[in-house]
Amino acid sequence: MKSSAILRSALAALLAWSAAAGAQPVERSIRLDEALRLALAHDEAIAVRREALAAAEAGVDGARGAYDPRLGVEAAWRESRLPANSSFSGAPAGRLAPTAETGEAGVTVEQLLPTGGRVGLRVLGARATTDGLFEPLSPAYETRVGVELRQPLLRDRAVDGARLGLRLAASDRAGAAADLGRQLADTVAAVERAYWTLVAAHREVEVRREAVRLAEEQLAETEARIETGAVPETEIAQPRAELERRRGELLAAREGAIRAESALKLLILGDGEPDRWTERLAPQEGLEATPEPVDVGAAMAAALAARPEVARLEAELERRRAERALARDAVLPALDAVVSYDRYGLAGDANPAAGPSGAPLAGLRGGLGDSFDRLGDGELEDTRVALLLSVPIGNREARAGAVAAESAERRAAAELAGLRKAIRAEVLDAGAALETAGQRIETARAARDAAEVQLESERLRFRSGLSTNFLVLTRQNDLSRARLDEIAAQTDYRRAETELARVTGNLLAQRGVEIDAPRATTAR
Repeated sequence: MKSSAILRSALAALLAWSAAAGAQPVERSIRLDEALRLALAHDEAIAVRREALAAAEAGVDGARGAYDPRLGVEAAWRESRLPANSSFSGAPAGRLAPTAETGEAGVTVEQLLPTGGRVGLRVLGARATTDGLFEPLSPAYETRVGVELRQPLLRDRAVDGARLGLRLAASDRAGAAADLGRQLADTVAAVERAYWTLVAAHREVEVRREAVRLAEEQLAETEARIETGAVPETEIAQPRAELERRRGELLAAREGAIRAESALKLLILGDGEPDRWTERLAPQEGLEATPEPVDVGAAMAAALAARPEVARLEAELERRRAERALARDAVLPALDAVVSYDRYGLAGDANPAAGPSGAPLAGLRGGLGDSFDRLGDGELEDTRVALLLSVPIGNREARAGAVAAESAERRAAAELAGLRKAIRAEVLDAGAALETAGQRIETARAARDAAEVQLESERLRFRSGLSTNFLVLTRQNDLSRARLDEIAAQTDYRRAETELARVTGNLLAQRGVEIDAPRATTAR
């Protein structure tokens, strides 16, 4: 009777377990490449880095804007009666000064040159009227067309604010691209680690379920032997206790699988997909892998050339170099060469206030258009060549700035050197971890094979009455541990593969992740 009650309890537990399993959400198969695609599409940190890169791209375009031509338009009107302490002021009788009214307009175009110089074009036109006695033309139309080139010879020749801004923007863009690459690599590595953890958790559940099945078989065999009188009833206690213990381990393994699944969902699912959060994930990849040797020297060279962290600090070093160049340039005196050439035109009508003596010179009669026409004559022109020197006395601020900039550059170089050393150490550690995990796979596989043989032998001995429950259950536990050890070794190898690819900077290329644009990151 007691044995029948035990069987009924076991059957009820099994039915309750099956019912609970049937209430679980439907499983959804997922491969590693699909998990990577989902993560790249939903990772908020990647989105932030993409936006930062887009802003840096805009910054480069903005820095190039320093070389956009500048168009200036000016229009003015002026009326004046300026005092003249002279007997020849030309003022009408009874007045202290003549009245002058001027309206003028002009257009200028200025362009910054890559050499640090500036070139400007100007076109001006003016209409002036006066009642002064000594002005032969009123209204008078004056025009001017000219060009001016200013080129720094010392300060601002090698670098200036515009060129510094362009170099800084380029370094910011390189740094933002490196940050995006690093975030992508970190995300891919995190997804792979979480995926392999989930695979291992599912494998552990299988191992624990098999252990429960073996314990149930051992319990049934013991009950059968008790009913035949081969062993006393007290022998049932050990397999029953072991069965319950293994059921507890199975429940813990299932909880671990759910936690591993949640960790993967956190990486690959978006906020706007509530239904998918309740789905169960069934990984389709296997842990099995073929260990391969590691060329540590080649891995180091690849890491130093491809790691985004190196690119980030190289961008920072380039930024400090640019700032140091401008700071050292600011210590120099300013020496500018200026070359300008202008042509003038003049036309107008006779000034009534000037009388016959104020008749316009021959050929000057006309309007604004005539004044522009006379620009081509070349009769009225102005050519200027000059050197402008400005020497700051003391210049302590610029000298202190140069010292600070050089110190910042040396710090950036030291940080880069330290990073390169750290990367070499990371490659050594990752290579050693991969080789060790590969060796552990072989050892764990051999141990598992041996444990299977030992268990089968012990079960045959038990059926022949030459062994005990204790020894059979011990062999079963040994087999479970061996299987779990093999799973752990395979999982560690997969993780070590991911880590070696990450520390060498080849993870994205190996996984087919491409960065086509700030907003277009895909995984093939």
